[in-house]
Order: sequence, then C-alpha cells, then structure tokens
Amino acid sequence: MVGASAGGLVDIIARTFAQKLQDRSGQSVVVENRTGATGTHSADAVAKAPPDGTTLLLGYPAIMVVLPILNPNIPYDAAKDFAPVVHFGTAANVLVVNKDVPAHSVQELIALAKAKPGTLTYASQGIGSSAHMAAEQFRLAAGIDIVHVPYRGSAPAVTDLIAGQVNMMFDNVTFTMPQVKAGKVRALGITADKRVGVLPDVPTMAEAGLPDVQGGVWFTLFAPTGTPPEIVGYLNKQAREIFSAPDVRERFESQGLVLPLGPPEQLGAFVAEERKRWGDVIRRAGIQFPR
Repeated sequence: MVGASAGGLVDIIARTFAQKLQDRSGQSVVVENRTGATGTHSADAVAKAPPDGTTLLLGYPAIMVVLPILNPNIPYDAAKDFAPVVHFGTAANVLVVNKDVPAHSVQELIALAKAKPGTLTYASQGIGSSAHMAAEQFRLAAGIDIVHVPYRGSAPAVTDLIAGQVNMMFDNVTFTMPQVKAGKVRALGITADKRVGVLPDVPTMAEAGLPDVQGGVWFTLFAPTGTPPEIVGYLNKQAREIFSAPDVRERFESQGLVLPLGPPEQLGAFVAEERKRWGDVIRRAGIQFPR
C-alpha cells in the first residue's frame, strides 16, 4: 500500500488498514510512504503498478482532485488510472480565527472582512490543499476580499495563526480540535452538513448562512485501473468490516471523522462530484499552480 507521507491521518488510516488486513489474511501488508511533489509521486507509482491488487493508494483530495486540475504536467490521469475501492472517512474543515480577531461568528467575520477589504489573511497548508480550497470557497460565497498565505503543512500555519501572524484558517477537525478546546483559537463554523460530536457548539456553515461552503479532507482507497472486480470486492469487504469494528470506528469517530464505508460505486460517484465542485471553485477563483 502506497501513502503520500508519514504521519498524520493518511498514515494512521493506512497503517490501521494494513495491520488489520494482514491479521485477517495472513499475508504481509506494507505501507510505503513516498514523499515529494505534494504526494503525486505516490499516486503515479500506483497508477503504473500491475493491476493485481497488490499495490494500492491511499487517496485524498489534493492528489485525486485538486492537483490534477491545477497542474497539467501531473504524470497520471486521476479520473482514468484508478479503480475506486472504498471511502474510509472524511474530516470536515473548521473555520478558526486568532483569538484576538474581533469576530465571534461567521457573519461577524464577514462583516469585518467587508469593512477592511484586502487586509484579513488566511493560512493554508499550501496551494491546492484542503484548507486553501475551503477558504476560497468561503471567499467566493461570502463575497469578501481576504489574502492567502500558504505554508508548508498544517503545523507552521497553525503556529502562526495562534501567534497572530495570520487572522484565520480552515483546517480539518481532527487537527484543529485540540487547539480549539485549549482556547488557543476560536472556532466559528464547520463545513459539514450537521454539527460534529467532538465540537458540538460550533455551527455548520449552513447554519451561519453559507450552505454552499461544504467539504473537508477525505481518505480513500484506490487500486490501479484494470484490477479484477473480485479483488476490488474483496478489498472493499475487508475495509468495511475492519473500520466497522467498534474499537476502530470509535477511534476515528472520536477524532471527528465520518466513516462512509460504502461500495466502490459510491466512492466513484463521490470523487466525480468532488472534481466538479472543486473544479468550479478553482476556475471561479482563478487559482493557478505555481510554475
């Protein structure tokens, strides 16, 4: 199984599945992290692997949707080179602000941004990241002028947010929740269709008046196109049983993840809709990949 990076939810989900599948099947299952090129090296390796079910990809929005739209030089076709297996989970994004920002709701933040156009800043983990896309979606829906400050990952972005070097950020609920509960940042809204149990007092963006601001970072399993249906079916069945087990489900739900765990067809339809959603945001926002 190929992942894009060590650490974080991608790695935790990959290693959980690998260990449980190894225990169930009696066959060795190895997680290989391939860093670089914002994770596209890992996707390219799986796209070119034999379609026999022995090489799999932990897919997430950047490598499966956003970067293939932004960068025409990516060496794989995200829509054609992969067979969907299962949707492990999705973590909604949370809009958080530095605690000194004089806004205690989404609408107050919008009013502040409109009163001071081009002065409020938002951090992201980098161009094309889930946080970047969520903030641009928010900017378009709210009709405000805010300035993007890209970082190399969540940790430095959140560090500067807490320090007041930037004003706001969207980040996934799992990573953001400890900062919110510690009072280091203030959560204003969450990009989910309903409130999440780990942050029950944070309203959805729809409750805040922006129903089109949805989405989050998701974690999925793909095989190379051409992998036999019986192998895809076996992997889907194993994944659904592993992540439906009470101990595993509780572990991830307690971190704010929703676990869809549907059939391969459901994942295929979901990713197609994500390409449409974020392709529209990219075009409307005029986002370009740095050359």
